[in-house]
Amino acid sequence: MYGGAPMHRGPYISMITNRTMNLLIRAAMLFMVGVFLALVLNLLQVQRNVTLFPPDVISSIFSSAWWLPPCCGTAAALIGLLYPCMDRRLGEPHKLKREWSNVMRCVAVFVGINHASAKVDFANNVQLSLTLAALSVGLWWTFDRSRSGFGLGVIIAILATLATQLLVYNGVFQYTSPDFLYIRSWLPCIFFAGVITVGNIGRQLALVNFYFQF
Repeated sequence: MYGGAPMHRGPYISMITNRTMNLLIRAAMLFMVGVFLALVLNLLQVQRNVTLFPPDVISSIFSSAWWLPPCCGTAAALIGLLYPCMDRRLGEPHKLKREWSNVMRCVAVFVGINHASAKVDFANNVQLSLTLAALSVGLWWTFDRSRSGFGLGVIIAILATLATQLLVYNGVFQYTSPDFLYIRSWLPCIFFAGVITVGNIGRQLALVNFYFQF
């Protein structure tokens, strides 16, 4: 109250507040998506016995690797917020159709690529790497096709693979599979496909405006 009259937020303050709330909501939704995908994909890898977690998934959440799903969620939030920002900064709008059905197909293909890495037996690691690389690039071509998306996906995939190997070498966690070369043959492709998938989810969420009255 000021001089007996109620104080109202100006249009600029309301716009900033709504923008901040939109950002927080998008980040929270992307975080949950990242955690969910980490747990689902881990279940697929458990079947191949190369999981990042111990075989008992429920107990692993509260054991030494409990921090991994939150880390994946945080990474998903950052990537999902970064993609639409990069589109605006580089002036490279997304050329393909932006519909939730298209995003869900992208998620389904990503899960399918992970399922293939866990279920299909390849003759050697080179064949596995080439197959997953082709599938991952195909996912980018089908659902993204932006140069910024491809470049960001490659950079993050390389950094994530290096970070994973450093954690393994330092004993922070261990793969249950004795063939670590097999794991390294598909890990960069999975990271790349995951970045493209989360980026598409982030782009779609950026089109949704959440309005609030204060």
